[in-house]
Amino acid sequence: MPDLSPAQKQYLFRVRREKYLIHVSRIFLFLGFLLLWEVSARRGWIDSFIFSSPSEIWQTFLRMVQDQSLFTHIGITLMETLVSFAFTVFLGIGTAVLLWCCPKLSRILEPYLVVLNSLPKSALAPLLIVWLGANVRTIIVAGMSVAIFGSVINLYTGFREADPEKLKLIRTLGGTKKDELTKIVLPSSVPLILSVMKVNIGLCLVGVIIGEFIGARQGLGYLIIYGSQTFKLTWVLMSIVILCIIAIGLYAILDFIEKHAQKW
Repeated sequence: MPDLSPAQKQYLFRVRREKYLIHVSRIFLFLGFLLLWEVSARRGWIDSFIFSSPSEIWQTFLRMVQDQSLFTHIGITLMETLVSFAFTVFLGIGTAVLLWCCPKLSRILEPYLVVLNSLPKSALAPLLIVWLGANVRTIIVAGMSVAIFGSVINLYTGFREADPEKLKLIRTLGGTKKDELTKIVLPSSVPLILSVMKVNIGLCLVGVIIGEFIGARQGLGYLIIYGSQTFKLTWVLMSIVILCIIAIGLYAILDFIEKHAQKW
């Protein structure tokens, strides 16, 4: 590696220092929020029965870890989310490819996709429970319903924006529609596909929780709705915190995959 000039070293030092300050500021902001929350609950500035406190949430978490009931709820929600995400990815890409291959079909279905994507998915959950029953399959479908339509629209739009000059070159050289898809459209859309996946993992988690609110007897969504009905609000807040951690973890995994895929 060539020697860096003093100006370059100073610039790199400023960049590293800025990243360090950002990370430290985030940590202190989070710790300050927890400290203010805890002090407010202990001093009576807020109602600890309604807002709970970090210490009560932590104690509840430890108790449920000891009796292993929490792992069951987390595992079920995580499984439902990953299954609905996998179906969303495969069906989203497959449907977008079908629409790209059949422009006439895409023009027919486009308004319906827009309407279904705009429809509040919480309104569909009760119908899904009636149609499919209160089971895991219904919750997975509820998770898919939140993400699938937007995924298809975004992917199809991205496929249509593939380089027209390259597509024309493929056709000039006697290539088929399959050659255009496999050599131009899909390879150029890999960043878009990964970006859509990062959005979909959070949407699938939201859809699964909506389904668990209505038709589940296990899962973090069930803990939230049961805790709110029985005024165990510490359960509610603990479940929300765990959901945030799960969402951050899943997003970080996909972000890691995206960075390595871009390098490749």
